[in-house]
This record gives sequence, C-alpha cells and structure tokens, in this order.
Amino acid sequence: MKDPIDRTALRPRFWEKVPLTRMTPKEWEALCDGCGKCCLNKLEDADTGEVVFTRVACRLLDDESCRCANYEVRKTIVPECVVLTPKNIGEIAYWMPSTCAYRLLWQKQPLPDWHPLISGDPNAVHEAGESVQGWTVPEFDVPVEDWEDYVIEGDL
Repeated sequence: MKDPIDRTALRPRFWEKVPLTRMTPKEWEALCDGCGKCCLNKLEDADTGEVVFTRVACRLLDDESCRCANYEVRKTIVPECVVLTPKNIGEIAYWMPSTCAYRLLWQKQPLPDWHPLISGDPNAVHEAGESVQGWTVPEFDVPVEDWEDYVIEGDL
C-alpha cells in the first residue's frame, strides 16, 4: 500500500513534542494509523453508557486499505460521521479504539511500535493484526436491529 503520509511536511517526532492543539493539519492527519477501527459501527447502552464495537463497517470503509473511500466528502455522504478535532477529542475519546493515536496522545500515552509514524511502514498496522482488514461486514448487508449479532468481544 502506498503511504498516504507526506513525511516531508512533518516535524521530526512531532507527536512527542507538540500538543494536539498545536499540530499542523498534516501532522494531525498523520496521527491516523489506518486501522479502520473508528469506522466500525458502535452500539452504546443508554443506561450504562458502555460502548461496544461491531464488525459492521461504515459504508465508506474500504475493507482492504482500512481507509475511507471518500474521506474529503465523508460528512456529505455519511452525515453522522464524526470529524475528530483537537477541540472535540475530549468528548469523543471514550469511544475511540484503545489503540487510536489520537486517544493515546490525549491520554498522554506513547504510540505503539507498529504505528506508521514509529515504524515508518504504513502496512505495519495490518501486519501487527491491529486493523480491521478483511473482517468487516458492510453496513448495508446487516439490518440495524441485527448489529448486536456482530458485537466484538474484548477491547479494540
């Protein structure tokens, strides 16, 4: 897979030195490891607030690359898509995958070794088994009332 990150536009090890609110747009986007986990549909218990991930993927997720097929216009196609920003990470982090770089940095945690910014390899996330590559189900193939049948046990 071609690396979607233009590393020449990034400050060296910026994620260790620059607060999320002071990153450039390119640095912010480079934090995404391409796992696709945030594009899985989630279910939230109205009583407890517990959020669980399902194998049911957003209609725009490319199951092979684990990237959005229409990233630039995703909000137009999927109005409920959440656009993560430094300003809203505090409200959203609770349902982001535990391995998500945005969540990890917001929690003052280091990036994992397989993260493309550390490894230099955009495929490392897949090779480490940390992506949804090859195991999602398209949302239009599963009625919403059946999503509970696709709940992923354990932590993502």
